[in-house]
Amino acid sequence: MRILVTGSNGFVGGRVAAKARDRGWQVVGLGRQPRPVVEVDGYHRHDLADPLRLDETVDAVAHCAALASPWARPEAYRRANLDGTRHVLEWARSHGVPPVHYVSSSSVFYTRQDQLGLTEDSPIPAPADQINVYSRSKLAGERLLEAYVGDWSILRPRAVFGPGDTVLLPRVVTAARAGRLPLLVRSNPDPVLTDLTHVDVVAHYVVEAVARGVTGPVNLTNGEPVELYPFLFGLLDDLGLPRPTRRVPVGVAMALARASEIASATVLGYREPPITTFGVSMFAHSKTFDVARCRTLLGPPLLSVEDGRRALVAWWRGRRRPAQ
Repeated sequence: MRILVTGSNGFVGGRVAAKARDRGWQVVGLGRQPRPVVEVDGYHRHDLADPLRLDETVDAVAHCAALASPWARPEAYRRANLDGTRHVLEWARSHGVPPVHYVSSSSVFYTRQDQLGLTEDSPIPAPADQINVYSRSKLAGERLLEAYVGDWSILRPRAVFGPGDTVLLPRVVTAARAGRLPLLVRSNPDPVLTDLTHVDVVAHYVVEAVARGVTGPVNLTNGEPVELYPFLFGLLDDLGLPRPTRRVPVGVAMALARASEIASATVLGYREPPITTFGVSMFAHSKTFDVARCRTLLGPPLLSVEDGRRALVAWWRGRRRPAQ
């Protein structure tokens, strides 16, 4: 098996490349950095915002490259997530039409309310109703996949965490240290439930999808919903960080987030605000998934959420330790 992994230096793409090589596959890596961070059999530096000119023949493509930040200029999302996907598919069409496995996002389903037991057939909000620009760009990428002439799959991980995380944990840690992490108070007395997915579970599932020739959409999670705040408190305790104590009604937090986003977009050059409407919604509303299709097609997860949490804590502590 010879596979092209886009974003092979990234959080998810790097794990996919490593697991593919563990199987003895030849991995062609693609990334924007001058050289590979993860060992591959061949590496090409390229920004997928531009058309891909690559003289390679592969048996499959794992398209992991993306701009996953919760806040950026709309143009940046369009170039990375929409144009990037279009250019991968154009290249694939002219290079043997290999199966393309697209790492999308579960956020394409999100609304600002509790959503429990989402399946692949659950309603997806229209582009104009997407929860943020990021999710809208990932949905646009999915629509391109659906028109691809070869085989394709759309793999939608939920809340990816683990060693090497550059999106979730750093923002939580920064907010906790600054005392900006609120304890949101919502009108619904039920606890906020959330599904999580360890990065090694995501990578394993992507490689399995390639190996098994999976087609169509598949939601990826560990399949172990947790209560958000108890999980968060335990993680903060293990990292030696303060728990949030400032109780803020969801409506107030959302209004502050909207004001912060307006200021960022109009006078601060899209500098990431300290609070976003997406972040408030993720802490205020339950998001869980029915993983029956995932388990049937791809099997059980490699490790549990608790095992993944311990590995994350060990990694974070290790990276903070001064060199001897």
